[in-house]
Amino acid sequence: MVNKVTTATVIGLDSYIVDVETDVINSTPAIIIVGLPDMAINEARAKIRSAVRNSGFTFPNKKVIINLAPADLKKEGTNFDLPITIGILVEEELLDTEKIKDYAFVGELSLDGSLRSVLGVLPLVLGLKKAGIKNIIVPKENAKEAGLVEGINVYGASCLAEVVNHFVESPLPQTKIDVKTYLENSLDDEFLYDFKDVKGQHKAKKALEIAAAGGHNMLMSGSPGSGKTLMAKCFASILPPLTISEAIELTKIYSISGLLSNDEPLMTKRPFRAVHHTASPNGIIGGGSNPKPGEITLAHRGVLFLDEMVEFPRNVLEVLRQPLEDSEIVISRAKHSIKYPAKFILLGAMNPCPCGFLGDKQKPCTCSEFQINRYLAKLSGPLLDRIDLQVEVPRLTTDELLNNSIKEETSLEIRNRVIKARKIQLERYKDDGILTNSELTPKLVKKYCKIDKDGENLFKTAIVKYQLSGRRYDRVLKLARTIADLDTSENIKLQHLMQALQYRVVFNQADVNA
Repeated sequence: MVNKVTTATVIGLDSYIVDVETDVINSTPAIIIVGLPDMAINEARAKIRSAVRNSGFTFPNKKVIINLAPADLKKEGTNFDLPITIGILVEEELLDTEKIKDYAFVGELSLDGSLRSVLGVLPLVLGLKKAGIKNIIVPKENAKEAGLVEGINVYGASCLAEVVNHFVESPLPQTKIDVKTYLENSLDDEFLYDFKDVKGQHKAKKALEIAAAGGHNMLMSGSPGSGKTLMAKCFASILPPLTISEAIELTKIYSISGLLSNDEPLMTKRPFRAVHHTASPNGIIGGGSNPKPGEITLAHRGVLFLDEMVEFPRNVLEVLRQPLEDSEIVISRAKHSIKYPAKFILLGAMNPCPCGFLGDKQKPCTCSEFQINRYLAKLSGPLLDRIDLQVEVPRLTTDELLNNSIKEETSLEIRNRVIKARKIQLERYKDDGILTNSELTPKLVKKYCKIDKDGENLFKTAIVKYQLSGRRYDRVLKLARTIADLDTSENIKLQHLMQALQYRVVFNQADVNA
């Protein structure tokens, strides 16, 4: 008699239900797995037999046929070991079909019958819950991660024998994690890098505050040693805490990437991904024969920091254009396409020229005009169009460096203002499906970024002087909306527009010749 065990598989970030159908027939002993399994699933045949016998159970001395349905869906990973084994034990009448019908099973088996953790448990459990599954058994190491999902009973087992005993005599303890409480208990106001240790650079600090408040992209240009990298590291300390939905979404990404700790099952802090300039396009956007998330997805709801941004190959920088515009990346393959989220803040730092001292008041630039133009040409106009704040970071003077009497603002003080501005945006956009000003669509820009007659007159001048494109026009309005939120102003005023426009410095030929 054929029995059916429920499990799931993950493609991209989405979970798909898989029915593991098992039948045992009188024939030469063998295990046959069909239904488009990958190599890891086919190799499970060798260890399942040992796992069953080493757990004290009998393995059928017959032909075992396993079908993973639906057959047109590619099955990958080691999480099928446990559901396949459960199907075989049902055929041996060690488990009752009625008792397991409301259960799903996920887990990798060792030869001795112990259960190992698997990747992508959170999206798997979310998909199973959506399909109406009431209970799930996972490896004990994955139990906390699975327990983040409300509305489904999660049980963690350390070995196959515990799974069987759960249905016979010793029910497993249920695992449940309160996401809200877990997030609140994980808040930490102590930062490794704090803005109180950054002397001067008040314009750049203000720009970073605006970027954090509205989720805007930012580029800093300045001489070596002016503090660009230090301020970028401090930037993580002023980002607002994750909301519950953001934390769950981010945890799904890190779970399938194998970057989630079993001891800390929930991502509680916004990611700060610092990428080296030797990174490949696939490393940045994701991909591969078995597509995995790239750095832009790992930086989702956080920061992607490109130090020495001009040193990145131009083709690597250009792949950022579409994700910056659409907040997602689509990886297409012959048989399917995978969509990954990519709502990140791009934070870049660069020198103004090859020697690094163009415009420096203390050390002259030794570069020729041709060298400077070739250096800056790596940043294309369309890419710069997508960077809302472009700030020059000058070298500190001797007096500024030696002056220890001025008390700089702490990251916590700045962060409190950022959180206040984010709360304003969350309330404003609660019915629009977005969280920050940077996510505003052209339609929503017209609705929420209205300006008065004085603002229109200012824009007429700015469009001609700065040659603003339609995209840049919208981005200036979004930036002004964030500045107004930091100022707790309901409407965008003239001074907010003027401040937004001053951050639209363009590193181009005109600046070089000036």
